[in-house]
Amino acid sequence: MHVTLIGLGCGDMETITAAAQRALSRAEGIFGSRRLLEGLPPSGAQRVAAVQPEEIRDHLIHVGWAESCVILSGDTGFYSGAKRLLPVLAAAGFTTTVLPGISSLQVFSARLKRSWQDWRLCSAHGVAVDPVAEVCHGKPAFFLTGGSLTPAELCRQLTEAGLGGLQVTVGEDLSGEGERISHGTAENMAERTFSSLSVLLAEAAPRPPRRTPGLPDEAFLRGKVPMTKQEIRSAILAKLAVTPQDICWDVGAGTGSVSVELALQGRSVWAVERQAEACELIRKNRAKFSAWNLHLQEGTAPEACETLPAPDAVFVGGSGRRLQEILTLVVRRNPKARICVSAIALETLQEAVRCLEGLGYRADITQISVSRGKSVGQLHLLLAQNPVFLITGEPV
Repeated sequence: MHVTLIGLGCGDMETITAAAQRALSRAEGIFGSRRLLEGLPPSGAQRVAAVQPEEIRDHLIHVGWAESCVILSGDTGFYSGAKRLLPVLAAAGFTTTVLPGISSLQVFSARLKRSWQDWRLCSAHGVAVDPVAEVCHGKPAFFLTGGSLTPAELCRQLTEAGLGGLQVTVGEDLSGEGERISHGTAENMAERTFSSLSVLLAEAAPRPPRRTPGLPDEAFLRGKVPMTKQEIRSAILAKLAVTPQDICWDVGAGTGSVSVELALQGRSVWAVERQAEACELIRKNRAKFSAWNLHLQEGTAPEACETLPAPDAVFVGGSGRRLQEILTLVVRRNPKARICVSAIALETLQEAVRCLEGLGYRADITQISVSRGKSVGQLHLLLAQNPVFLITGEPV
């Protein structure tokens, strides 16, 4: 028994390949969503409204068709149900052929007369996606939308992050009779209603040039709020080893210096801070460095962290004497989270080690002493800074 998986693109039968048309013409049965099946021209094949891989497999085993097709929207290799279906059919002993389709991405870029090869490609169709983080990589971000994450909702999130002026383009019902292309800012698009079959292109957010971690201390707005110094910040980022896919927490964020550096390295950063003056500085530093993927969570940890997304990497720069509670929450939300705690007091060092080991982590201790040069007349002296302990925890 042979099954052909066909990408129908945007549903326009004039754009499917000749090979796909031949496969459909000889099929005894055709599976797909009700919407796609209704768009097919008349044929003698039996049509079955089914999209779940196991349901399709079981029906095929029952009917025993020699030739059948499964039709899928878009392209079979671009966020398609083909990814889940193929291994299920293979395990059941079916042979398969995959025929790609013209995706909404290709149609959209053609309508705009733009190349899509440098775009970031994201799916917001029934899955969580952070549009703010996606536009912070220096490239336009293309979104397949669906469910609750409509173009308007994605634009609302961009606007709330301070990117209301970002240029966006929405494509609705591509290749259909109601096709429409709309240009505007994220702010004005957030107030509109779009078709359920829509895609969104957001231009790249403005960002400073990329550089190695460890921005100069004087680059940050500080006031009287404590700030993690340049050399320590660099070490913290090295210890946390943040990737562009990580969600990060900075607990006791102070001026937001670590939060900014994490945001420039990672996907999404949540700065948790309870002091009003510090929160205002975080906002200003966020805007200064265009760290749009930095989110400020005002409040006291650990309560303020309860509603945050589960973290991959956590820095605790200030705990308000509630380190045990904070670390317990982190491990409860993600038992594999990477943790780094800074301490200047021996008591904090001891507590951090005890808490991490009690939670099943291996505690690694690094003590950093920094001396900075200062000119005094014709002489140059080294002035020692306060030594800092970094306690890094990784699951055993």
